Amino acid sequence: MTYMMKTLTAASVLALSASLAWAKLPAPSDEAKAKAAEAAAKTAWAGKVDAFKLCKAQDAVVAHYKKAALAKGAAASTCADPGPFVYTPNVPAALAAPAQAAPASVAVAKKP
Repeated sequence: MTYMMKTLTAASVLALSASLAWAKLPAPSDEAKAKAAEAAAKTAWAGKVDAFKLCKAQDAVVAHYKKAALAKGAAASTCADPGPFVYTPNVPAALAAPAQAAPASVAVAKKP
């Protein structure tokens, strides 16, 4: 009897929690919408500031690299030219070369 009571209690708790989870929240007020819009704009601005700071740091690193490369007498290019695009498909050797037939002079041995 206690097992049945525990099962019934557990089912009731699950049903109640499911109904609470599916409850519809009220629409946000105008003040909450304005606050959310301000937070989104502030986050976007912070992302732009971070990107600017990263760009400035990268520029400083490149300037230092070029200065050090010129002091050594090496080329001061940080970029490698990949050249023109050339596509070479990977074709297996069995498909690339035509299959060679067995010579006619080789006879197939039969078992006695």
